[in-house]
Amino acid sequence: MESVPDLTGSLRVLDAMESQPLAPISGPRRWWGGPLDVEGLAAGSVQAAATALNALTDTGRYSSAAGPVAPAFDSLGHLRIGGTRPEGFAPLSGFRPTTDGWIRLHANYPHHAARLMAAFSVSTAQGVEHALLQMTSLAAEETVVAAKGVAAAVRSRDGWVSTPMHTAAAAGPWISLSRPPAASHGSKPPPSWVRSADPLRPLSGLRVLDLTRVIAGPAATRLLGALGAEVLRIDPPQLPELQDAFIDSGFDKASAEADLRNPAALEAIRDLANTADVVVLGYREGSLDRFGLGPDELLAARPGLVVVSLSAWGSAGPWNGRRGFDSLVQAACGIADLYGRTTDGGWKPGALPVQALDHATGYGLAAAAMALLAERLSSGSGGLARLSLARTAEELLRLPAVTAPAGPLPEPEFRFMDSPYGPLRYVGPPVMADGVPLDYTQGPVRYGTLPLRWLRERPVRPMRP
Repeated sequence: MESVPDLTGSLRVLDAMESQPLAPISGPRRWWGGPLDVEGLAAGSVQAAATALNALTDTGRYSSAAGPVAPAFDSLGHLRIGGTRPEGFAPLSGFRPTTDGWIRLHANYPHHAARLMAAFSVSTAQGVEHALLQMTSLAAEETVVAAKGVAAAVRSRDGWVSTPMHTAAAAGPWISLSRPPAASHGSKPPPSWVRSADPLRPLSGLRVLDLTRVIAGPAATRLLGALGAEVLRIDPPQLPELQDAFIDSGFDKASAEADLRNPAALEAIRDLANTADVVVLGYREGSLDRFGLGPDELLAARPGLVVVSLSAWGSAGPWNGRRGFDSLVQAACGIADLYGRTTDGGWKPGALPVQALDHATGYGLAAAAMALLAERLSSGSGGLARLSLARTAEELLRLPAVTAPAGPLPEPEFRFMDSPYGPLRYVGPPVMADGVPLDYTQGPVRYGTLPLRWLRERPVRPMRP
């Protein structure tokens, strides 16, 4: 493949990654087209994950190619559940006109749809649309956010760059790393995992506590599960995940429910965090702090733990605690404006060909987790990585323009598997071992039905030199 952006730079501060060669990636360089180098972001993020995996396993056997990368970034679009295509965005989600422009709404989750209608004191989608036609896009955005709903005004790139939120979101590296404080008296010992020699399941025995939702975080833990890790995903029973999204990201994972407001459930989650190798967090900034599950607190309690944390808008700036999704970040930061088009009905904002901010951030999370694990094998010390969809958007917008015309979209290699939801057609992970594409070994389980404990015994292996 023609050169792709090197997205490993922020990981090179780790000794384990400093001189690690980039994992090979092959195939065509351009297939979606459009004004931004979405292919470069996709290929570069997967390459970062494969490079970190090579560092962790002390091999050069892992690589990628356009063939598996392109369909992996549209995994939900390729998924079929009993022959049925998953639902797309809910009818109330999407772009809506305002008095001075456009706003992007997100109402896929029932509680977000309810808050959206409550924000305008209406009970129908038509009521929302009518209310928006009486407001500016920025006023509508603030009205929805004040009601704990989810929306973003469609801004031009210049409009976003002029905001304090852009200044915060654009600062620092794509993957922000921090090391733990010095171990204090009473802190938990480092986890005891050692790497496996199995090239298809090199993370066998690794314990990953998955506190993520939607796409980016679950995509990261899906890859870790495909590589052999024991992944236990926890969801709140009062806010269930959308079934199609759960199925798409549920391969090679266990699934349980826990209401953190329940003291017994919270204690069980803390016990799991105390025995995990990796904790992946995917909730808005600060939302888990009151439960003692914030990233800094987790790392301070266990300096040998690897914590990777995702949010929509980042950990700084005026929107750091705001709810957000890939589509809303695209609207706010200028991407929707860049992809807008004029039709017979006039100009309308557009979107990336796939939810690339979500997927690229997910592979960045996986890369960070594996790079920190590689560092821990030699130092015994864990670490914390932070990523955000807004920072990933900045990474995409900074990439040089690609002028080559788009070629054909790589044909997906479909796999098939039975599941409790019916027969599944799916696409596999975008990483290859010795040139052979990886696959998942277990389909999605029934949502939220497994106990709050690790299900596998940790294998005992001699430490490798």
